[in-house]
Amino acid sequence: MKITVCMGSSCFARGNDQNLEFLENYIKEHGLEAEIELAGNRCEGKCSTGPNIIIDGVEYSEMDKEKLEKILTAAK
Repeated sequence: MKITVCMGSSCFARGNDQNLEFLENYIKEHGLEAEIELAGNRCEGKCSTGPNIIIDGVEYSEMDKEKLEKILTAAK
């Protein structure tokens, strides 16, 4: 699984700072370091729908920790 977090200032200020921290902790706590590639990405100009995260090529908008946890739990 590849997760790409938008690191643009708008997405970061809207919550991707917290989403990134959640993802790092989730991956570590569940021993998923070998299964999940976590990366950052520059702003792609979709700021109005942020915070944005791409998971396995699928773009997700208005992301928060609860939505991330649901997606990660379903992917197990």
